[in-house]
Amino acid sequence: MKLGMAIETLHASENHLVTVLTSMSDKHKADHDVFYITRDMAKWSREHVAGLAHVGRDFGLDLDPEASEDPGLLATMKQRTSDLIGRRPEPGLLLLADLRHLYREAAGVSLDWEVLAQGAQSNKKQELLELSQRCHPEALRQARWANAHLKVASPQVMAS
Repeated sequence: MKLGMAIETLHASENHLVTVLTSMSDKHKADHDVFYITRDMAKWSREHVAGLAHVGRDFGLDLDPEASEDPGLLATMKQRTSDLIGRRPEPGLLLLADLRHLYREAAGVSLDWEVLAQGAQSNKKQELLELSQRCHPEALRQARWANAHLKVASPQVMAS
């Protein structure tokens, strides 16, 4: 059944999204909204990874329920760099690039959840459908937040 492959792909995508969100949080520590919101959204994706690992067992998959994390030293270096350059104009351009990247990744994850939900529904896999219905709205919120924050930050960055 192709649902196993879809679960495995989405598990990898959510894992990557955790890394993108955590990295973005570390790089933009000086921007408290970005720092805390991306941390919260990374928590959602960690929960999605665990849920996919759990339901994946029914499809013969052995997926890690723990999301991959950046090594601690690298995260510390990113935070220190953020502190040092936090007041210069270049971080604005970096933020725009990171928001664009986050939007693309989150939108892809959202699409993967939609495909998985459709597959679960057509194959009458209730547990998988319920997981999709619980996680997909959060994936949509991640993409919408990145898009909205991009719209707010772009004029400020581009005008300075």
